[in-house]
Amino acid sequence: MMTQTIRPLVSLAIAAAALGCATAARADDQPAGKWQVKLLATAVIPDGKIDTVNSIAPSLAAMGAFSAPQTYASNNVTPTLAVEYFFTPNVSVETIAGITAHHVGGSGSLAGTALVDHVMVIPATLTVKYHLPLGPIKPYVGVGPSLYLVMGERPGATASALGVSSVSLSSNLGVAAQAGVDIAIPNTRYGLSLDAKRYWVDTTANFYAGSTDVLSTRHKLDPWVLSAGVSYRF
Repeated sequence: MMTQTIRPLVSLAIAAAALGCATAARADDQPAGKWQVKLLATAVIPDGKIDTVNSIAPSLAAMGAFSAPQTYASNNVTPTLAVEYFFTPNVSVETIAGITAHHVGGSGSLAGTALVDHVMVIPATLTVKYHLPLGPIKPYVGVGPSLYLVMGERPGATASALGVSSVSLSSNLGVAAQAGVDIAIPNTRYGLSLDAKRYWVDTTANFYAGSTDVLSTRHKLDPWVLSAGVSYRF
């Protein structure tokens, strides 16, 4: 699944690198602005493993399927918008806007089960970036906080069959590190952008049968977020 998800981004990365090498020696006549916007295709590749089982109802604990429970979160590709402001030619701050949908399935003793359906995540992220001054090809690194806003979650078919009527995943604060490259297209304000972020953030899932909390688990989301697209600086 991961290979199929990132293959289009790899192809775009190769094309971007070829363009950057072909144009690196040419000067960009357009003055650099303080603002840059990017329209990106983004692959979100989360972990989703259970870090801790906080509590479990006796009726579930007695089931063999919960003897060694484990989960995974599905991958997704979604459009994102990045907005960046340059304080200096080499230092900027960037935020991203986007929403991504996932589901949570079982592995280990829960293999083949559908636990959480239709989880919507908004990764509100702000990073401070440093750009290496290498002409039209500008690698960068960045780091900053991220608030993962989780909404719209519903119990999956397996959870519903066990009597779960609702599920809630917490919105948590984490941290993101990123690295990437901006490649200016000569004599224009446009460019190509490749970006990789790694997040460290957890969420707590609570499964309810009516008003009773029958299962509470803490999960590592810790996604890789890989993006490729076009930029415009003004």
